[in-house]
Amino acid sequence: MQRSGGGVGAGGQPWVLRRVRLTWLSFMLFFILVFFPLIAHYYLTTIDEAGGSDKRIFGPRPGGELCEAKHVLDLCRIRESVSEELLQLEAKRQELNGEIARLNLRIEACKRSIDSAKQDLLQLKNVISQTEHSYKELMAQNQPKLSLPVRLVPDKEDTGLPPPKSARSCRLRSCFDYARCPLTSGFPVYVYDTGSYPWGDYLDPLVKQAFAVSVKSNIYVTDNPSIACLYLVLVGELQESSSSSLPSPSELEKHLKALPYWRSDGHNHLLVHLSRKSMTQNFLYNVSTGRAAVAQSTFLEKQYREGFDLVVSPLVHALSEPNFLEVPPQVPVKRKYLFTFQGERVESLRSSLQEAPPQSFEEEMEGDPPADYDDRIIGTLKAVQDSHLDQVLVEFTCKNPQPSLPSEWAVCGEREHRLEVLKASTFALVIAPGDGQLVASAGCGMRLFEALEVGAIPVVLGDHSKLPYHQFIRWSEAAIIVPKPRVTELHFLLRSLSDSDVLAMRRQGRFLWETYFSTSENVLNTILASIRTSIQVPAAPIKEEPAHEIPHKAGKLAGTDANLADNGDLDLGPVETEPPYASPRFLRNFTYTAADTYRAWNRAPGPFHLFPHTPLDPVLPTEAKFLGSGTGFRPIGGGTGGSGKEFQAALGGNVPREQFTVVMLTYEREEVLMNSLERLNGLPYLNKVVVVWNSPKPPSDDLLWPDIGLPIVVVRTEKNSLNNRFLPWDAVETEAILSIDDDAHLRHDEIMFGFRVWREARDRIVGFPGRYHAWDINHQSWLYNSNYSCELSMVLTGAAFFHKYYAYLYSYVMPQAIRDMVDEYINCEDIAMNFLVSHITRKPPIKVTSRWTFRCPGCPQALSHDDSHFHERHKCINFFVKVYGYMPLLYTQFRVDSVLFKTRLPHDKTKCFKFI
Repeated sequence: MQRSGGGVGAGGQPWVLRRVRLTWLSFMLFFILVFFPLIAHYYLTTIDEAGGSDKRIFGPRPGGELCEAKHVLDLCRIRESVSEELLQLEAKRQELNGEIARLNLRIEACKRSIDSAKQDLLQLKNVISQTEHSYKELMAQNQPKLSLPVRLVPDKEDTGLPPPKSARSCRLRSCFDYARCPLTSGFPVYVYDTGSYPWGDYLDPLVKQAFAVSVKSNIYVTDNPSIACLYLVLVGELQESSSSSLPSPSELEKHLKALPYWRSDGHNHLLVHLSRKSMTQNFLYNVSTGRAAVAQSTFLEKQYREGFDLVVSPLVHALSEPNFLEVPPQVPVKRKYLFTFQGERVESLRSSLQEAPPQSFEEEMEGDPPADYDDRIIGTLKAVQDSHLDQVLVEFTCKNPQPSLPSEWAVCGEREHRLEVLKASTFALVIAPGDGQLVASAGCGMRLFEALEVGAIPVVLGDHSKLPYHQFIRWSEAAIIVPKPRVTELHFLLRSLSDSDVLAMRRQGRFLWETYFSTSENVLNTILASIRTSIQVPAAPIKEEPAHEIPHKAGKLAGTDANLADNGDLDLGPVETEPPYASPRFLRNFTYTAADTYRAWNRAPGPFHLFPHTPLDPVLPTEAKFLGSGTGFRPIGGGTGGSGKEFQAALGGNVPREQFTVVMLTYEREEVLMNSLERLNGLPYLNKVVVVWNSPKPPSDDLLWPDIGLPIVVVRTEKNSLNNRFLPWDAVETEAILSIDDDAHLRHDEIMFGFRVWREARDRIVGFPGRYHAWDINHQSWLYNSNYSCELSMVLTGAAFFHKYYAYLYSYVMPQAIRDMVDEYINCEDIAMNFLVSHITRKPPIKVTSRWTFRCPGCPQALSHDDSHFHERHKCINFFVKVYGYMPLLYTQFRVDSVLFKTRLPHDKTKCFKFI
């Protein structure tokens, strides 16, 4: 028991000691942690105060001495930098506030200046408007704008004319009532209905039908007889019927006087007798026609009234159109026979009239027999044939001679056989009737027609004969007229002609045949043109193609293409700020008809003889002419002369004020088209842009057209045809046309250079891409070649200048077969235009140098990239040659370049064009 208790008491003492030690340790630890820092702080503070302010160790130090400590040096630098930046920003803020205040003052001053400038501008606009109005009034007084004249029509009341001494002495001045045909009347023609004639049943049905068809298409025919200038009566060719005989001359005269507008003497009437045969009855010989003029193929000397009656050509192709592909080519010049003649002299006299008071037609011819040269002609021609110096064909007997008039050489055989012989003949003899009183005959007219048709040059033996329309046609340019006494020298004369002269005469003969003789429509047009020209009434203006515009909306203002902006120091001329200036029109309404009659009738329809300072009003084969195009003399500014900047800034020359029209053909390439139109922005001397929309689908509704500052006329076409490029659109009001493809890429300086060159050669095609034709010896045909060459014969119209007059010729005069082939191949329209211009002018085109890429890079491929494109163009050239009868294209090595493309000179230095 004691051991256990002792054990317990002994074990409890250490536990108390441990508790006392723990308490003491905690107290000491508390003392150290609380009082020791206080004592240390007090001690250290006492040391710093005793040592002075300069020997403090732990106390705060004055100024930046604390920054000398290494661990806070960087922080101090940052603080100083930030403080400095804050000071700078504050200074800048104050500066900007001052600047803002100054700018606000300037803004207020500018606003006041703008208001003042607006007032000044308004006043200037008013002054300019008044000045322009005054200028237009002065121009209207001194240089009135010409237009079509006001049409004057005759009075219904006919006062009549003083009677001439006799009907045989009728001339225009004595038997034609000019009062019914004022110069501005438009030449209205009234045609009697053939069905209302008493002799209408005797008319040749083919002649009657062909005449009716031609009348319907004639632009001068009117249905109102009260305003008519001329009254047309078809009196032949007559033919007997099985039931009744032809009317006698007295009956025919009675029927004529019964016409409703005959007015007792038949003045201003034209009696037309069209013959289809070599033997034509001269029904009107014993008929008193009064003051009515007569147009027929056969005339006796006592019957024909010079300057009043009209010798016309026979109507061979009454209803059928001539096939140009069957017409032999004009080359080679020399053919198998030097000359040919087939005919039989008519010895017996056959009556051509039913009644002949007081003397018949045959009796008139028997009464005064002429010196007979026919025997000498026969002997001379046979001698030439027997000499075998040249191969000739002369036959004076026929197996099947056609009926002919007395003393005339009868036509042999059928027409087809005669044409085959003439196709092999260089010259074709036409022997005039042996009786000199027969001044014109249908037989000679038939021989003349057939010779011209196949390209045999007519040689007329007998200078007393009156050839068709001899008052207007200069037959010496297409035929050789020799008096019969010179028949012995005929062979020498024909052999002495050079090949170039023969080809020129053959080409002129082809033109006369195509223009005046080939169809019934041409024959009627020529008859009316003869009367109209005789009384000096201007021809009606040729029609223009109406431009049916497609509405479109313009987008943003077009910018300047980067390539176009690189024109160096060239001043291309002023961009027109005034309204577009159209070429003056109607400058030679009357002077052309009065002064240029022979030149109009005897030249292929073209402006080659009128350029550059006279207008273009030649008479077209359809007798409708363009009275519009013409530059004339206009003393506006005069020539600028000089060089350098003065030369560049103005067109100068005799026509210093002129613009051109861009005609652009497109087909469903809207993006390419918009880019091309935008490149035209800022182009000097541009009048307007005519876009020929060749697609049946209209432009997209959301398509935005560029605003180039000039009119853009979008024309809707009836069908997709490349011929639409050359239609004479009425929207084109300038003589100069720049025909350009929608993917052509030309610089402004190139276009302006081409325009300047065209102004020096207005009758030519002036363009950029050149091509040429070549003869394929192996295949004996023509080839189209686009290889680079120093020689060319064509300029593509995808980028070319030409005169608007050629658009009329292309659309209305050029053979329809050519336009049909262009539509068939959708190709070759540019070749056709080059053929036409070269045929008209006998001059090659002019190429101007293009130093940049012609085609638009990156544009969609065009039709010309097709492999068949060149094969089709080969076919086109050969087909066109057949239609024209020869190769009109001419080679040239002439090219026009400019020193502006070679050297950059300042404005004050000389800059001129050079031609190489």
